[in-house]
Amino acid sequence: MTDNLAVAVESPPKTKERRRKQPAEATPKKQPPYAVVVFNDDAHTFDYVIETFTKVFGYPHEKSLSLAVLIHTAGRAVVWTGSLEVAELKRDQLRSAGPDFYAAQKVDWPLGVTIEPLPG
Repeated sequence: MTDNLAVAVESPPKTKERRRKQPAEATPKKQPPYAVVVFNDDAHTFDYVIETFTKVFGYPHEKSLSLAVLIHTAGRAVVWTGSLEVAELKRDQLRSAGPDFYAAQKVDWPLGVTIEPLPG
């Protein structure tokens, strides 16, 4: 004799899997671009400025020269744009480039440089 017992197994009720929407604040905001601005002075030589731009930014001689001329004639120029972190690095590299050995008189202070946010 066989007993046929049916065992009822309750399965958990099916629930719809809902994905939570992330609030708009959780999406990262785009950083505005920043500009590295160099100011003219009468102490640093063109050779020093050109060499420094070539080393820090990797610019070819011609671009470094045109920026140096622009800084000299306009009093200031944007020499690089990008993220804040890299702009801070470039500013610090310009400031720590060392003395201007090309100058007739000792120039042991850094180029005048600042960072400014660009509109946008």
